[in-house]
Amino acid sequence: MKLCRFNNDRVGVVLSGQVVDVTEAVTRVLEGLPPVDGDPLIAYLDQVRAGLPSDLLARQAAPASAVSLLAPVRLPGKIVAAPVNYHAHIAEMLASNISPGHNLADIEKAGLFLKATSSLVGAAQGVAVRFPERRTDYEVELVAVIGRAASEVPVEEALDYVAGYAVGLDITVRGTEDRSFRKSIDSYTVLGPWLTTRDEIEDPNALRLWLSQNGIVRQNTSTADMVLSVAELIAFASRFYTLKPGDLLFTGTPEGVGPIHPGDFLHAACDGLDAMDVRVRAYGDEA
Repeated sequence: MKLCRFNNDRVGVVLSGQVVDVTEAVTRVLEGLPPVDGDPLIAYLDQVRAGLPSDLLARQAAPASAVSLLAPVRLPGKIVAAPVNYHAHIAEMLASNISPGHNLADIEKAGLFLKATSSLVGAAQGVAVRFPERRTDYEVELVAVIGRAASEVPVEEALDYVAGYAVGLDITVRGTEDRSFRKSIDSYTVLGPWLTTRDEIEDPNALRLWLSQNGIVRQNTSTADMVLSVAELIAFASRFYTLKPGDLLFTGTPEGVGPIHPGDFLHAACDGLDAMDVRVRAYGDEA
């Protein structure tokens, strides 16, 4: 199943590129359930699915291209990200030295990092470049959405804690400051186009992931090139944090990162997760 948030915080099911509004059904389900530590829609995803109308295909729908897509997860408690998790990207970063002091080649030594949840936006909201005088890069990533509380999870069970997956953009100002500081600017975490539930993705480490900028392909790889698999990343993160429903795990970007500028058009996609179109503007300009 594919779930989206759109327009004025509506919830939709995406069927063949059409969005069916299921906000009222989701609200009824969640109102009857106890509060949860995490995003309630994600925590109670099974109950939500069971409570959806049976006639979705017959209901009125709108083309996905005609709605404003928000981040499919509304209330992540944490955004956890992997800094150097693709073999070719590690070589690229070491060769360019574009963020001095931050180019550790071993992810288990570099560790993971946190991004501010206030940086999260959906595809329709776009990216607002805050410091145009500094190099600011796109980074396309596979994102795992945690479905239930996870602490010290063994690798072989880690994918059982995933609610679903989405495409992400980890927008990055290059420089000497701490990673979390440079990557937590408003709009610098893009998630979309929607949440694709775990059952639709057979192997998250066998997906093509790509990004084009103004129609030119810049990143194009397989998630098989990851240093740590999605399951290994979840296990690693859960040794340090208790992961909660709705927490986002950005799994790293492949080679081909490059600068963005106001006026750019980014198309980010992944097998099984569809694609999102994201416009880049100057900070202060309207989305």
